Amino acid sequence: MRGGKVTLIFFRAGCDASGKTEERVYCEGVNEYWWNTFLPDALKLMLAYALAFPIGWDREKEERTAGVRTFPIVGVASCGLVLVGMSIPGATPDAYSRIVQGLITGIGFVGGGAILRERGSVHGTATAASIWSIGIVGAAVGFGMYHIAIVLTVVMLLTLRFLQPLRKGLRE
Repeated sequence: MRGGKVTLIFFRAGCDASGKTEERVYCEGVNEYWWNTFLPDALKLMLAYALAFPIGWDREKEERTAGVRTFPIVGVASCGLVLVGMSIPGATPDAYSRIVQGLITGIGFVGGGAILRERGSVHGTATAASIWSIGIVGAAVGFGMYHIAIVLTVVMLLTLRFLQPLRKGLRE
């Protein structure tokens, strides 16, 4: 584990001199684990969720095939996969590269499910691209590249929100 050694947590009950039952919790090393591993990872997962939610909200308002459930799940899962990969002892940059390659491929498959074809037209490509991009946002958070995650989220949100009227205008 990245945070150091964690000893077993257990409860021990006993009686003091008055016969009153007493329980104690022994958590040696857990505090170090909490501050050095669990809390930073949990914060990264929450940030991935927070960055993915507005994009999901936008897609949901537009009544697209993916929305407030799909986007946060993809963002958090991508971040989680990177965090798990980074916690493997002896992991190398090649291993991180393979994680990202698998992530990009897998999320591309999920995004492909958002694309619909009917009556000679294709719908859902922006949602599919957004799902793929949210996977990259989650991975960026997992790797600690917060600036990339934030810029990608802002660019996606601005593109989805403010280029929609332009797109409609071009089609008329």
